[in-house]
Amino acid sequence: MLVINRRLVQELLDVDALIDALGGVMADLSAGRASVPNRVGARVDERDGLLAAMPGYTPAAGALASKLVTLFPHNAGTGVPTHQAVIVVFDAVDGRPAAVLDGTAITAIRTGAGSALATRLLAREDAITLAILGTGVQALSHARAVSRVRAFREVRVAGRDRAKADELAQQLASELDAPLRVAGSWEEACDGADVVCATTHAVEPVVRRAWLSAGTHVNSVGFNPSGREVDDATVIESLVVVESRASALAPFPSGSNDLLEPIARGLIDAEHVHAEVGQLVDGSRPGRTSPEQLTLYKSVGVAVQDGLAAALVLRAARERGLGQDVEL
Repeated sequence: MLVINRRLVQELLDVDALIDALGGVMADLSAGRASVPNRVGARVDERDGLLAAMPGYTPAAGALASKLVTLFPHNAGTGVPTHQAVIVVFDAVDGRPAAVLDGTAITAIRTGAGSALATRLLAREDAITLAILGTGVQALSHARAVSRVRAFREVRVAGRDRAKADELAQQLASELDAPLRVAGSWEEACDGADVVCATTHAVEPVVRRAWLSAGTHVNSVGFNPSGREVDDATVIESLVVVESRASALAPFPSGSNDLLEPIARGLIDAEHVHAEVGQLVDGSRPGRTSPEQLTLYKSVGVAVQDGLAAALVLRAARERGLGQDVEL
């Protein structure tokens, strides 16, 4: 089998190709053509940690794969990623293990690409201001990916640690065409932004309806079993889109507190989730219907995204003769 390390994953995974190809696998998921059970996990309570398994078969990508991913939030600021993962790809014809890939980079890149696809489908065409909430790996990935689908004229960065926000802004300034600005608060970053990307481990919401202008599109990818990123009013007033209703509305460790909590309190019901991304792609559900409409993409991550990204990397590695062959 082939072993592909993190450096090669980052080198071989074409983000534009990934964003474009995600539409097909998300449509497969919504149409029931992909086999993707909900995420399962084992808690590591003494470290507030989680080991989760995400298997899936995605016919459109020819991908039979499973990701094992850990979430250890106390790693923040230590140099060790909070999310770490490996992905095992199997031959879809005979089931043989075909490759092991670093999943940490794939998780970061495919999550940003998923938000970029949602932004392409839901954000206003004239969106010019992007707010990035958070300063970690996902903040960087989102700024890079979402900037590929809209021509932003300003990018704002906000985080709990001003030094980390400054560092992220400096890095992005060398990569993006738009001017970078570090905001002094979540509210300042959101104020007047056309697209907001929440990429935090927040306990209390970092996106609040009072801070959003009419027509804003919000991507929320944060996952914290003890918290949420988006307040009730934003969820209630937004057109809500998810990757998979079954995943987003399932209990921990699959579902989203941002949706489950207001449902549990009777503020919304499950039908408030307007569509899955795949339904927007295949046209079975409409997207934005007016320039003033608020839209929210709440991501929990699904295995079809990992399988597609792994398949793209594996194909590129084989074409270029890269990676390390090992015998089990």
